[in-house]
Amino acid sequence: MAIIALEGMHFFAHHGFYEEEQIVGNNFVLDVYMDTETSRAAVADDLYSTINYETVYFICKSEMKKPTKLLETIAQRISNRLNSQFETLSGVKIRVRKLAPPLGGKVDSTYVEVASGTLSSAAGFSRYFKGGEEEGEEDDFNFLDFFK
Repeated sequence: MAIIALEGMHFFAHHGFYEEEQIVGNNFVLDVYMDTETSRAAVADDLYSTINYETVYFICKSEMKKPTKLLETIAQRISNRLNSQFETLSGVKIRVRKLAPPLGGKVDSTYVEVASGTLSSAAGFSRYFKGGEEEGEEDDFNFLDFFK
């Protein structure tokens, strides 16, 4: 199993609850993490046996073009499309950030994150960070910091 990710995809879009946000638009950053089996693709060196980054990007771009009131809706739509497109996925995590949201003060960003399958809980990530430990040995590495 492996996590395949696209981080920092930047889009300008017209999402927001308020009419002004939908008219003026804003900048968004999208991160996508996908838990999938990659051994067959790695052995065969075959793009068609794994997740194609370009396809993931175009799914995200397509969904970001559809004006939406809630970030939750965008994230869930992307998750649904990825799960439909790639049958090898065992988990998906989507983070949608709105940069400089219009809240009446300086705020760098807001974000919504949705996850499904093995990536729906922090415990799902932990297996990727346990490989080098001796049995009973504590590791002070916090795997949640990896995704900040």
